[in-house]
Amino acid sequence: MFPGATADREAASYVVVGAPLDVTTTFQPGTRFGPDRVRRFAESYDNYDHRTDQQFTELGVHDAGDVRAWDDVPEYCDYLGGQLRDVVWDGAVPLLLGGEHTVTAPAVEAANPDVFVCLDAHLDLREEYDGNAWSHACVTHRTLQTADEAIILGARTGSADEWARAEADDVTVVGPESVDDWLADPPTFGGRSAYLSVDIDAADPGFAPGTGTMEPFGLSPRQMRDVVRTVASACVGFDLVEVNDRDDGQAAALGGKLLREFVFSHSALDS
Repeated sequence: MFPGATADREAASYVVVGAPLDVTTTFQPGTRFGPDRVRRFAESYDNYDHRTDQQFTELGVHDAGDVRAWDDVPEYCDYLGGQLRDVVWDGAVPLLLGGEHTVTAPAVEAANPDVFVCLDAHLDLREEYDGNAWSHACVTHRTLQTADEAIILGARTGSADEWARAEADDVTVVGPESVDDWLADPPTFGGRSAYLSVDIDAADPGFAPGTGTMEPFGLSPRQMRDVVRTVASACVGFDLVEVNDRDDGQAAALGGKLLREFVFSHSALDS
């Protein structure tokens, strides 16, 4: 159980769902361990948040456990999407713990946002990778089948075709060197809903080495925290993906903290 996620499912405002998919990782596998690892390394965090004057255990968070993964990625994503759709239909906000980034696609379909906001080192705008349209390298492309717009924060690598695709009006790329400027004057969603996906590799690997495809020159944890705080108010869903077991807990600790920051910031709207 995610620490502090003590609410009953029927009364929950937020529902944690683990999705330990680890099929298309392209360098260092291990995302199957991500959900439990994030839960484990969040155990040391205090229940109380001074900034928002809230107790995590009072915010209606329920942990529904993991949706066990299997090798048929389209079939698994279809089933996972159904589980997340139930969360949305019950009036709760899904908090998805990956697993590889592929699991974001069914979550976005379930939440049905207007804007997809992503913290990610990679553009993930490929139509396929190694012949696989369900690769984690295709997830932003796939989310644009649901959302009208994608904002990718921290991206610093991609293929020539991906960079060309990113020039379209429905994609905004904010490189690591420009994230502080974006935070100083963030977009107003104007009543449009957003979904926030945090790929832990958006962080510089010096801060979060436990991920499959590390990319240097990334974001600091504080920048990622500030993005989460800024976007949370518009969000109808959140995920944290691409944490694996190949470090001493740095990536999982950061991921768990960002999930909590999302809940505290989103809950503060109603307090």
